[in-house]
Amino acid sequence: MSQLAKNFSIVHTQEIEPVPCPCGMTRRAFTDDPEQIASLHVVDISVDAKTHYHKRMTEIYYILEGSGQMELDGQLYDVSAGSSILIKPGCRHRAVGAMKIINIPIPAFDPDDEWFDE
Repeated sequence: MSQLAKNFSIVHTQEIEPVPCPCGMTRRAFTDDPEQIASLHVVDISVDAKTHYHKRMTEIYYILEGSGQMELDGQLYDVSAGSSILIKPGCRHRAVGAMKIINIPIPAFDPDDEWFDE
């Protein structure tokens, strides 16, 4: 549940029901903010994600747990707990391996800005 006020919002992320996403399962916070400045997702990546990109959104990934690789524009990079990745619009990307991450989309996540080459 979120607590909205004029200048702030508090969300108890652990109370959000997880939903499927191209990376695994995610809990999305702040997607209901009317200004859509940014959102925050806690993502459990348990299977290799589907390669995708965004035309408008920038994403910041922060690896909380686990290790694996990030595929960024066709090249694999090793990542582990503590790694941060800035993904700009147009960068084809996916996570490979079992990880728990925080994902911060800017502006807030928009399902209509998720594109697949397939």
